[in-house]
Amino acid sequence: MRPPSVNDLALRIADVGLPHALLVIAARAAIAAGDPDSAADEAHRLRRSLLGPAINATGVLLHTNLGRAPLGLEPGDDGPVRFSNLEFDLTSGRRGSRTSHASLLLATLTGAEAALVVNNCAAAVTLVLAALARDRGVAVSRGELVEIGGGFRVPEVMEQSGARLVEVGTTNRTRAGDYRAAVERDDIALLLKVHPSNYRITGFTEEADVADLAKIGPPVVSDLGSGLLDERCPWLGARPEWLAGEPGARQTLAAGAALVTFSGDKLMGGPQAGIICGNADLVAACAAHPLMRAFRPGSLVLDALQSVALAYLRRDADAIPFWRMAKVPVDELAQRAETLGVGQSARTTALAGAGSLPGQEIPSAGIELDGDHAAALRAFDPPVIARVNEQTTVIDLRTVDPADDAVVAAAVNQALGQ
Repeated sequence: MRPPSVNDLALRIADVGLPHALLVIAARAAIAAGDPDSAADEAHRLRRSLLGPAINATGVLLHTNLGRAPLGLEPGDDGPVRFSNLEFDLTSGRRGSRTSHASLLLATLTGAEAALVVNNCAAAVTLVLAALARDRGVAVSRGELVEIGGGFRVPEVMEQSGARLVEVGTTNRTRAGDYRAAVERDDIALLLKVHPSNYRITGFTEEADVADLAKIGPPVVSDLGSGLLDERCPWLGARPEWLAGEPGARQTLAAGAALVTFSGDKLMGGPQAGIICGNADLVAACAAHPLMRAFRPGSLVLDALQSVALAYLRRDADAIPFWRMAKVPVDELAQRAETLGVGQSARTTALAGAGSLPGQEIPSAGIELDGDHAAALRAFDPPVIARVNEQTTVIDLRTVDPADDAVVAAAVNQALGQ
């Protein structure tokens, strides 16, 4: 018996809701496997491989695999088509700068003279080094030669920028005098401090602070990574205990750093972006460098970043999903767990995630299920992503929007065969 034509089979599975071209791919795969009846299953698998919504029940607020900071954007807006003044000066009617909109707000939030936005923090550091230290030395503590996600290492980033790495101090102890000695014996363009946002060194340790480094001479660049804008957390009214010890961009600049770099999609709670804040002349040099063309973000990123920055200026933490989730009282989460009526309510511990605040736990609550039900929960539509500890499935409600509680309950009941 001859198999059906690819096009006929694709038309039969049109109710899956994919564009016809993708249904054709599914139909071809099913026919090639000798099982045309599996075309719908192939189409469903293809649909689930596309970018789409998921419920984060892991308790990791900034889950890198789930997109880090969630954005409060409304999909499927059926309103009128809108353009934007991305590179248009509304006053003069001439071409403007795409960096001016969010940059003004970020400079205001951090107390900087100027700010610049690129597409991620690695790009921010690379641009700073290329623009300000090419063919010259950059002094870095041996204890801060970190590797970030995806295998990118500070020495390799520095090499690609054209700057020359000058290691100072030791892995566990580096003093201001180590940087000063490097400046006296070498051509040092910058002193680079890298915040250990994804690891901790404890015990017999010492590091030079920004205020001491600022007295040595060359500009101090502090890569904060995690992106806490202000240690006082005025948008919350008080600093949470789990943020103890995390440096803020505003305070780091006030201490004497010429520039700070950080991510937009970590503790800032915005879209993926890299942010450079600090002295206007140094920011201008970065903006004028040819790499800026390659690193510049698109309008969607800048628009989302502007919305987040405006929320900070309004001190409206509820408008930023990361902070809205982070500040929910544990008792409120526990009450939601009881109301779900599935599994066993339990106190849990959440994490900031995305390489931020390593080892720092955030009190939380959720439900526990005996056994490993992670795969069954992922198979639900929309998928519910949980974590498994010693054959116990943990659904942490700190990272679940209350509007999704009913979905979580339905997913659990299906996973348990109820």
